[in-house]
Amino acid sequence: MSVSNPSPEARPLRRVLRLIPLVALLAGGLWGALTLGDTLSFETLRDNRSVLLAFRDDHMGLMALGFVAVYVLVVALSLPGAAVVSVTGGFLFGLLPGVALNILGATLGASVIFLVARWGAGEALAARMALSEGRLARWRAALRDHEINVLLLLRLVPVMPFFLANLLPALAGVRFGRFFWTTAVGIIPGALVFTWIGVGVGAIFARGGSPDLSLIWQPYVLGPILALCVLAALPVALKRLRRGVAG
Repeated sequence: MSVSNPSPEARPLRRVLRLIPLVALLAGGLWGALTLGDTLSFETLRDNRSVLLAFRDDHMGLMALGFVAVYVLVVALSLPGAAVVSVTGGFLFGLLPGVALNILGATLGASVIFLVARWGAGEALAARMALSEGRLARWRAALRDHEINVLLLLRLVPVMPFFLANLLPALAGVRFGRFFWTTAVGIIPGALVFTWIGVGVGAIFARGGSPDLSLIWQPYVLGPILALCVLAALPVALKRLRRGVAG
């Protein structure tokens, strides 16, 4: 029996084995959502900030690696609390290192979902997507015609849950390299905002307060992000307009 051409009897087992990592991610996410509760919260950060800062001062490299690993798990398992982790990055490492570590952790976590989905169910679900109609078919057509712009928009504007924004490109045949860099670039604005909040969170805790995430809705923060969204969406909109005029 050839390794590259498994027998018909082995193919169903191979398909089942390929699904195990995807099922494990979904099960891990469900378990985390049901059991962790408010563990990843600003209250937890406030109560443990002295311990975290002391460990960081003694073991900076190990703390950075541990932080990225936690972020990867939170994103890969779609656990609640990604915003808290991002703020923690700013609190522990400062603005620029915090932004870099936040982007690294979020991008690696997104890549885990992408690769697991591509390896586990990519071919079968991609074939179903190709035959689908309605909104899913329109989304796939837009992605095919303007792949980079659509991928960047998925990061700049949270029009769908982060898990789906990582899953659907894998099923639509997006190359991993393109998915990786558009994810890293697209989340820069959000990473900057949340890390910036984290830089000042120590003083907020010292006053007995909690971080105010409503900062992201301030015009001087939201305006530049919306401008980037417009730039990313403009080629897609112009092409649709030209098609409408031609039709």
